[in-house]
Amino acid sequence: MVGFALQMFFTLFVIVDPVGTVPVFLALAGSRTPEEQRRIARKAVLVAGMLMALFALAGAWLLHHLGISLGAFRVAGGLLLFRIAVDMVFAQHERETEEEEQEARTRADISVFPLAIPLIAGPGTLASVMILAGEAQSRPFGLALLLATGVVVLALCYVALRLSRPVGRALGQTGVNVITRVLGILLAALAVQYVADGVRGLWLG
Repeated sequence: MVGFALQMFFTLFVIVDPVGTVPVFLALAGSRTPEEQRRIARKAVLVAGMLMALFALAGAWLLHHLGISLGAFRVAGGLLLFRIAVDMVFAQHERETEEEEQEARTRADISVFPLAIPLIAGPGTLASVMILAGEAQSRPFGLALLLATGVVVLALCYVALRLSRPVGRALGQTGVNVITRVLGILLAALAVQYVADGVRGLWLG
């Protein structure tokens, strides 16, 4: 159980990438007052948390009614995570287009878009949550452990957003890129494992 808990934490921590949210948050909300930044960070994390919880609790039901096996979803999720990992390795966070980024800079409320979606709870995060939820159902208190792990990761994300100014100054753009690339390599290996497990499940199934 401890090993599975560490796997869940590592998976969610890498794909959410709290450190990687710092430069984006600074770019979008750096000119706002500390009170506004606190409100934006809190709302973004809450919205992302509700979306992740929804996919964790209803993901299996959705897959069942769509006729999608967990093995097929593992393969699809692994391919998606690998694509994100490649972007992370080359420090290219293409989570939104230039037009979307420009719109986000001028919007009154940026907490839902682009912070909560797709920065924190992007497609890779939701795919990972659904895969982990499927694996957790076969373990005692697995789903509760997954939800608790998600809360911990989102709490770390909130702390990173709240400390974005000092963290950004301490790490610099180079430091952020180095951390993002290391996490990207680890995420790529995890994505390959997802695909391998999915193919094995489809073959045996």
